[in-house]
Amino acid sequence: MAPSCVHLATIHRVTPSGNGCEECLKVGDDWVHLRLCMTCGHVGCCDDSKNKHATGHFRSLHHPIIRSFEPGEDWGWCYVDELPLDATLWPVDGPIAHT
Repeated sequence: MAPSCVHLATIHRVTPSGNGCEECLKVGDDWVHLRLCMTCGHVGCCDDSKNKHATGHFRSLHHPIIRSFEPGEDWGWCYVDELPLDATLWPVDGPIAHT
């Protein structure tokens, strides 16, 4: 039997906090890819980015589930269970990807 994520109840209807990584935009830095927190809507940069703000957000606030904020991608990830997830139907008010 495949492992399942026990944190799906933490997925909320979110509004993305912006069109780029919040922290990188504040300091004028750049990123590789963006991730959207499905607990609060924080947009942060991925672990391939030098600042890794999405993971930092998880570590500081313990919001376990993100989805890709990249055009054409509909996958999610649970940091706690280390499981990929299907984000196709997750509730997002506004864009599901940056432009």
